[in-house]
Amino acid sequence: MAGTNESAAPHTDDSGDSGDTHDTHDTHAMDDTVVRVTMFVRGTVQGVGFRWWTRAQALELGLVGHARNTADGRVEVVAQGRAADVARLEELLREHPTTTRRPGYVDSVVVQRGVPRDGISGFVER
Repeated sequence: MAGTNESAAPHTDDSGDSGDTHDTHDTHAMDDTVVRVTMFVRGTVQGVGFRWWTRAQALELGLVGHARNTADGRVEVVAQGRAADVARLEELLREHPTTTRRPGYVDSVVVQRGVPRDGISGFVER
């Protein structure tokens, strides 16, 4: 039964709140949901290999989409795939200090949720 498998989570959580177990279950179910986000990354992100790095990370995570420079100095990253993988890409874009040798410096990331689209393949630099 599902309650038996989830009993380990409250054991490691001192609160013992059954709501925590429910939230954890919802997060796991959401991991397989396909999502699409547009992330606007501000900082020193143009002319430093940032789009190439973003593409490499996205492909490793199995995401589709693109990364492109904007006229105002930001990089627009459109990523679509499993919710957990998109969330991981966002973590990698935000993390300080970087553990993946991300080029440049990220000041902020603004995320806009969108509706997944059919027929997209690969992840490209634009």
